[in-house]
Amino acid sequence: MGLARGGGLPDARSRAAATASTMTRLMLGRTLERICKGVLLLCLVHFVIMMILYFDVYSQRFDIFSRFNNGRGANASRAAGAHHYYYYNSTRPNATFANFLATADQLLASGRPEANHTPPTPKPIPPCPEVPPGLVGRLLIEFSSMMTFERVLRENPNVTEGGKYSPHDCRAKQRVAIIIPFRHREHHLKYWLHYLHPILRRQKIDYGIYIINQLGEDTFNRAKLLNVGYTEALKDGEYDCFIFSDVDLIPMDDRNLYHCYDQPRHFAIAMDKFGFRLPYAGYFGGVSGLSRKQFLKINGFPNEYWGWGGEDDDIYNRITLNGMKVSRPDVKIGRYRMIKHERDKHNEPNPQRFIKIQNTKNTMRKDGISSLMYRVVSVKRYALYTNISVEIGKPPPRPLRG
Repeated sequence: MGLARGGGLPDARSRAAATASTMTRLMLGRTLERICKGVLLLCLVHFVIMMILYFDVYSQRFDIFSRFNNGRGANASRAAGAHHYYYYNSTRPNATFANFLATADQLLASGRPEANHTPPTPKPIPPCPEVPPGLVGRLLIEFSSMMTFERVLRENPNVTEGGKYSPHDCRAKQRVAIIIPFRHREHHLKYWLHYLHPILRRQKIDYGIYIINQLGEDTFNRAKLLNVGYTEALKDGEYDCFIFSDVDLIPMDDRNLYHCYDQPRHFAIAMDKFGFRLPYAGYFGGVSGLSRKQFLKINGFPNEYWGWGGEDDDIYNRITLNGMKVSRPDVKIGRYRMIKHERDKHNEPNPQRFIKIQNTKNTMRKDGISSLMYRVVSVKRYALYTNISVEIGKPPPRPLRG
């Protein structure tokens, strides 16, 4: 009995050891199995990601299959004459019905004669927003720093010859001709160009700038020069809006948008020389704008106001007598600074202006754009503006008093 017990103890230990060894191998096998499954799963995920990248990027940018099909389609088209065969490769990565239609269009193009090939239609440019996002609002305007044309040119590299500019990222709803009556004001012109070009670009205006230079030293005629500017600008481009500006007036807020409105527009409503107030209700001086239709409706501006004053009131009368109203910006936005200067020689106040203003109703149909006479001496297109030098005649002799 003792021997039986003593002989059975090693067997039990051997069986226990064998069982433990077997369990260890099973656990190790299961662990290796799980690791293998995890590796396989990672490989599968990697394979799926690579296939997605291949479908969505590689096959779209390096479309070898469609080029191959184009060649086959073109050869088939030539062989069949007027018949075209479209090869739709359904096994191609990312193949869709839209791709099939695009491939069909390419095959049609490849089957046509070479001379009939047309370039692809460019992507349409969106219209410019009503309120451009790049405006800064109130501006600091000063005339103490030294200004040169070279500096202004460096500041405006996108302005093309003749002082023209078009927004590159949107389509302006109007083409605007800015017309400045001019004589002996080069100093003022430098500042005007320095401030206005950046303002107009931020406003997304499609514009051209025209300096109408009155030759000779006879009495100045601002309104007649504006009529000349309207006429000459239309010879240079299809403008539908005209802004008439004195060269010594600079806007102090770029939210004062330089384009035309449903009614004739008066921009310079609050000048510093008037204490930033409108001097009187019928004032229409400094800077104003009319569409082509509005301008023709009033027969343009009067030609018979020689010397300073009166023509703005005549224009205001023409607008109201033709059933239109003057629109204006808010007084906080329509602020302007004037470059101080002495009154020009041969631009003395017109003593007949008050009588003429009272007769606007009788004179506006016969005195205006319809009766305009002048002679162009030269047209020079500079980098920042177009200069048109003209002879506009002499004022009629004034009646003797008494």
